[in-house]
Amino acid sequence: MKLARFVLPAVLLVALTSLATAQQLRFTVWSGNEAHLSMLNGFADGFAETHPGVSVQFDVIPFGDYVQKVTLQLAGGNPPDLGWLAEASAPTFIDAGVLADVGDALRNDSDYDFADFSEPALGLWERGDAVYGVPFSTSPFIVYFNRDLFEQAGLTPPDVLAEQGAWTWETLKESAAAIADASDAFGFESVDGEGYGARVWHTLVPIVRGYGGEAWSDGACRLDSPEAVEAVQLYHDMVYEDASAVPPGEQGDFFTGRSGITITQLSRVSKLAEADFDWGLAPMPSGPAEDVAVIGQAAVVVFEAGQQTELATEFLAYMTNKENVAVMAEFFPPARRSVLDSEAFLSSNPMVTPQQMEIVASGIAGGRVLPNHPNFPQIDAAARPVFDELWNADADVAAVMTRVCDAIDAQLQ
Repeated sequence: MKLARFVLPAVLLVALTSLATAQQLRFTVWSGNEAHLSMLNGFADGFAETHPGVSVQFDVIPFGDYVQKVTLQLAGGNPPDLGWLAEASAPTFIDAGVLADVGDALRNDSDYDFADFSEPALGLWERGDAVYGVPFSTSPFIVYFNRDLFEQAGLTPPDVLAEQGAWTWETLKESAAAIADASDAFGFESVDGEGYGARVWHTLVPIVRGYGGEAWSDGACRLDSPEAVEAVQLYHDMVYEDASAVPPGEQGDFFTGRSGITITQLSRVSKLAEADFDWGLAPMPSGPAEDVAVIGQAAVVVFEAGQQTELATEFLAYMTNKENVAVMAEFFPPARRSVLDSEAFLSSNPMVTPQQMEIVASGIAGGRVLPNHPNFPQIDAAARPVFDELWNADADVAAVMTRVCDAIDAQLQ
């Protein structure tokens, strides 16, 4: 018996073919900023032009929960394909073997120009010839200030003070106190307003380094040094003696005009798009020991446990090619020398003048990356409850910093 030939309708055939070829990459990020997500989705659309049927889903996880939730996804058998990873976590994830080595793929791509990346910027992400991440942001912390509040308090603004060589941590402290006295705003807000939890290292390390201290070195905690204690005391005094810094449990929100000064990175400038006050940018204050920017770095990584590591590596290469790094430079200072050294970089963000962008470029050239360590999650978990002891008016800063070192020294060995 001859069987009748069964022919699928053309529409159904196209649908089944699309279903068979459709692929989705899952990419974890910590920014829900609309401008950032719009840019990322633009990259996904561009990638789909040469990879039909491929889409990218960007999953937003708040920064404070990011490492924990990604770790749980990896342990639970639900790994993302790609993600952002910050400098503090790089050694931990690399040593744990959860990141794919993308070095050969990038070096063998003649159009990628892997040699264009700054060698110091890649240092955290390389182990010999292996490359476990590509920095998309090598961003120094800079000062954002409310020019209107400075004028209201009769103060010289930070950008002018910096030109005069008079922009110091002591000057910042004095300015913050004067702003708090002259207005209903706080004088100073810590990084993202989270200086007592997720951002405690970002808040304290720049001051500590300015005073000649360090978080740790040579396998030992240095936060109990006289220099570090003096620096932390300055911030503690701002909170409790001057009442100029946003205290624990309260919200300042620089970006709505409720504080005079904050410290953050270039990526946050988009939050000022609708600001109803005059604002400016300035370099980090100098301290008695050194004048050095602190760099926060983040890379795009491919997770080894993902089911589509080859495709994920192709998207990483696309997202970090010269053209797209130049696009990201509006928010994320680049590690590609050809982009960083270009005149176009200085004009890459329409909200920031070339002169202000030079502050960012200078910070990249002369700054140092935030502290990192293979045991950073354990260090952070051990230190955080002790740091919490700082945040009361009668805290003995020197004693608390000694207890911080006691808590983390074993993890630094």
